[in-house]
Amino acid sequence: MALTEKQLAQSRPGTTAATQVYSPPASTTGVVVFMTIANTSASPALARVFHDDDGTTYDETTALIWDLSIAANTTVYEKVYWPIDESGNLAVATSVASALTFTFGGVEVT
Repeated sequence: MALTEKQLAQSRPGTTAATQVYSPPASTTGVVVFMTIANTSASPALARVFHDDDGTTYDETTALIWDLSIAANTTVYEKVYWPIDESGNLAVATSVASALTFTFGGVEVT
């Protein structure tokens, strides 16, 4: 078993629709251990994070974070523990296009 520490995903969605940001490669489990959301705009924005363990449904049924308010020019950092196997997907959404940058770090286990 090999562990590779890395940035798993980073995205600044240019739309308000849910955007897939990470899906582990075959025979790999990704483990998200930290999440940073930076609001680089002058307006507050709402953040959403989704984990579907076997598909690409990004709604209330797969929400990990729902409408977290991020103040203008603010960064939120959270330690988490979210294992994602090769059939799972991580996605994000923002209420204001191009306002939030989501970064997820952790390890991949092969």
